[in-house]
Amino acid sequence: MAVRACGLIIYRRLQPSPSSKAADSIEYLLLQTSYGTHHWTPPKGHVDPGEDDLQTAFRETQEEAGLQASQLTLVEGYRKELHYPVRGKPKTVVYWLAEVKDCNTEIKLSEEHQAFRWLKLEDACKFAEYEDMQATLKDVHQFLSSDK
Repeated sequence: MAVRACGLIIYRRLQPSPSSKAADSIEYLLLQTSYGTHHWTPPKGHVDPGEDDLQTAFRETQEEAGLQASQLTLVEGYRKELHYPVRGKPKTVVYWLAEVKDCNTEIKLSEEHQAFRWLKLEDACKFAEYEDMQATLKDVHQFLSSDK
């Protein structure tokens, strides 16, 4: 059976300058792990017994980034499943999309992470080394750009 994890792709909208497109004002939150290869990822984690996937995503976001569900707006209509092997075992990660209500909200990292960054799409894709995560960020960006 596949290991299951859930998380939120969190973004914020900065005030766009008059000459820029609205999509150019979007930044994504990535956290750098304090273990292993120190890879960059959205907040996510394993599902606890008795928890549904979305509860897991919100709990992990609170634990890893210090963001409460009340500080976020879940974006309707976006859900993405990634499937990949970890140490030879299948893993499924389910992501939802959430916007931070206040773009100045403080991020409070857990011991699992050593740094965070708000990044525009191009930089977020550079930091997120895994191709499926890069593709997901681009997919999210396209979804948000076509949404408005």
